[in-house]
Amino acid sequence: MAAKIRKGDKVVVLTGRDKGKTGEVEQVFPKEGRAVVGGINMAVRHVKQSPTNQGGRQAKALPIHLSNLALIDKNGKATRVGFRFDEAGNKIRYAKTTGDAI
Repeated sequence: MAAKIRKGDKVVVLTGRDKGKTGEVEQVFPKEGRAVVGGINMAVRHVKQSPTNQGGRQAKALPIHLSNLALIDKNGKATRVGFRFDEAGNKIRYAKTTGDAI
C-alpha cells in the first residue's frame, strides 16, 4: 500500500490527549501502522548514564497510530490524501480538500 503519510510531513492529531496539536513526522513504521511525531505523545523514560549521555528522566516521543493523524494542507487544515498520475505518468499524492499536489 502506498504511504499516505511520510517522513517530513506536517500532521495534526485527530484523537487522544494531544488532539489538535501539530508536528512534523520524524519516523514512520509501515508494518505497525504507526509514526513518531515530534513533540506529540511524549512520555518520560528513565535512561541509564553513559559516557555520551547524562542519564536521568528524559522525555521521548512515542509512536502514534496513523489513523489518528491527518496531513495539513496549504491552508493549515486537516485533509485526506489521494493519489493520481501527473502528465509524466508519475504517481503523486494530493490533498483532497484543495486538490493540490503534496
